[in-house]
Amino acid sequence: MVNGKFDGTMLCKKTLFQFMKLFQLSAILDHISPFRILHSAFSILHSSFPLLHSSIAVDLGAGSGRVFLAGLTADELLLEEVRRFHYPPRRLGGHLRWDLSHILEEIKAGLRAASIRAEELGWRIQSIGVDSWGVDYGLIDAAGRIVEDPVCYRDERTAGVMEQVFTQLPREEIHARTGIQFLSFNTIYQLFAQAQTGFPAKAERLLLIPDLINFLLTGKAVTEYTNATTTQLVNAETGPWDQYLIERLNLPAGLFTEIVPAGADLGPLKSELVQELNLSGVRVIAPATHDTGSAVAGAPLVDGCEGWRGGGWAYISSGTWSLVGVELNRPLINSEVARLNFTNEGGAFGTFRFLKNVMGLWILESCRREWKEQGLVVDYDVLLNELDDNHDLNKSMLLYPDDVRFFNPQIMMAAIAEQLAECGQNISVEPRALTKAILDSLALRYASVIRSIERLTGMNINGIQIVGGGSQNNYLNQVTANATGKPVLAGPVESTVIGNVMVQAVATGRFSTLSEARHFVARHVSLRRFEPQASAGWSDLAGITQRYAEIEARFTND
Repeated sequence: MVNGKFDGTMLCKKTLFQFMKLFQLSAILDHISPFRILHSAFSILHSSFPLLHSSIAVDLGAGSGRVFLAGLTADELLLEEVRRFHYPPRRLGGHLRWDLSHILEEIKAGLRAASIRAEELGWRIQSIGVDSWGVDYGLIDAAGRIVEDPVCYRDERTAGVMEQVFTQLPREEIHARTGIQFLSFNTIYQLFAQAQTGFPAKAERLLLIPDLINFLLTGKAVTEYTNATTTQLVNAETGPWDQYLIERLNLPAGLFTEIVPAGADLGPLKSELVQELNLSGVRVIAPATHDTGSAVAGAPLVDGCEGWRGGGWAYISSGTWSLVGVELNRPLINSEVARLNFTNEGGAFGTFRFLKNVMGLWILESCRREWKEQGLVVDYDVLLNELDDNHDLNKSMLLYPDDVRFFNPQIMMAAIAEQLAECGQNISVEPRALTKAILDSLALRYASVIRSIERLTGMNINGIQIVGGGSQNNYLNQVTANATGKPVLAGPVESTVIGNVMVQAVATGRFSTLSEARHFVARHVSLRRFEPQASAGWSDLAGITQRYAEIEARFTND
């Protein structure tokens, strides 16, 4: 921290180890990432303010998870990552599935670590919140047992299913009722695919991933609203499950559970877990359980403080996916929104996330994996530091990031080469050149989406806040500013965790509103600012934008 604010500086493992050894804390190093360690290590150890709220945030991504211990004083936001773990989906029973028992055991190990750490600090933990990726679900039987491991959204079972659904229900009607964008892996299409092969006879309840974890922690089977909206089965105007859609598609209505809002108190931990985890008196709170919902809730731009609600700022939640959007008070549903495939996902405390999914850093991560398999050692930080934006983009590789071929290809670089060839371009698989092409193209896609948002909402977007892990990519931050012609504020990296904690804090009375919580975050997080630059590579912005638009037009009607 610098002057009471997180400056985003990364601590190297050696320095961190020396620091922790000094305070005889090196024993917890094995369970903490060496490069995304303590946002507030110094504050936790040296805080002179009384603790007002303490909680645990469990953040599950599509393949890896973290557990954080969080504390709030009157003038500090304290976060410490106590466990990080991985759970890549595996092929089982003919499908790509998540190993749910492994995920649960890792979560419990993280909760134990947080309990131990809180005891060392003299803290009393008040609540636990779990967020995760959207759309995927699990099934439980009458005794509360998991019927089968959940199928991963990248499984091929939904191929062609969307078109089958449209023979039962018009596309326009689905969007008019739900306001949700059409993605082939939405829960509605997963369920339709499973209905064709048959649901297990023992299945009694359907729960999305964070709701499934909450059920295993508390025994309470409910579905939190923000994640429920990603199913494309929630009525955008009224809020509950859309029974008309469920009935028209012959989905088993009895599987669906009550929808509860973000901030709902789900009760205490199961008695056996209280003893196992040493977490007495702790409540389980449903945050915005969709990780993007938590990321937006944790973004420090607020009303009257450069906020996008009336303030004209957009957000990009940047990671494997990039979610580009604005926060609204009500859903925006019309034929043009449907044509451009924007979504109205539910947010915390009466808000809506009006956004579009962009493929994100998944493309680059897939290429990095392929380079590694080829024996190329590509250090990510070195690679990014070698990039520059002075090469003329009118002569560089550009691609359309949202090509369906990039969703889960066997070989990402082959998929990229195929698209480039269709556009009259040749691929260079040299890491620096291809990385630059991917990041430049993402920035131009962001700019295209932002222009669509301005047209659809009538808002004048004054700037963009990039949150999440991708906000650490300074090259992408800068070229996003260049491509959009708008300032970019980068950070916080842990916006999802912060949003998880803030919703818990509102639910337990630490803050009265989300706006108050965001003001608190704004006072304690420093952001990096990137202004548009007319570098040599971006000097002909109009020409570059036109060239990219011609590529984009081959694949979309945006």
